[in-house]
Amino acid sequence: MSARKQRLTVTVDPELVEACNRAVAAGEAGSLSGWVSAAMSEKAHRDEKLALLRAAIADYETQFGEITGGELAAQRRADRADAVVVRGRPSHRGQPRRAAKTKPA
Repeated sequence: MSARKQRLTVTVDPELVEACNRAVAAGEAGSLSGWVSAAMSEKAHRDEKLALLRAAIADYETQFGEITGGELAAQRRADRADAVVVRGRPSHRGQPRRAAKTKPA
């Protein structure tokens, strides 16, 4: 790889540029370049983790066989049954909770 920096032309969605400008104005980012570099770094890290997860799943399936839809559904049910509600009350059968009705004055 060359020690010289290569200039690239990059097109960015104007809404994202505005989001960056708001982040800079709020002191949440030092510059557009820093904000973009941080986003690219996070994306690269996430992609690396997903590649490792894909490899782990492939290794598991090589050793134990393909994970079936039924096994995934059973695991989702078990996870739901073991879940701990940390905010609010649990919803009834996975349905969103309705807001309480207010009495007219």
